[in-house]
Amino acid sequence: MTPEASAYLGKANQCLDYARTNLSSGVANDAGRNAYLAMFHAAQALIYERTGKAAKTHQGVHTEFNRIAKAESFDRELGRSLPRMYNLKAVADYETGPDAVIPLERASAAVDVASRFVASVVALL
Repeated sequence: MTPEASAYLGKANQCLDYARTNLSSGVANDAGRNAYLAMFHAAQALIYERTGKAAKTHQGVHTEFNRIAKAESFDRELGRSLPRMYNLKAVADYETGPDAVIPLERASAAVDVASRFVASVVALL
């Protein structure tokens, strides 16, 4: 594994740890954001390992990861969760008012999905 891919995986695991800590403290918005970021960085690890370069935007990561995931037989439903989970980051970072709160149950489900996603990427690498 390249040092860059390893660094992305390290960041993914760090974000996953933060998400779990946030969740155990009842801080759902931060847990949701960190769950997405764990997936984002894991996706970057796979992208870098397969292409030798990093995508520069969230959309670029989503698109390139999807392309690689299809070729690698990555679990389709799990792979599709990456762009859907971006919504959690958007809610946590940009929304205001009553739509700015991620329910704790949704954040918990997101952490579970992120854990499976990161583990699946590790298995490919």
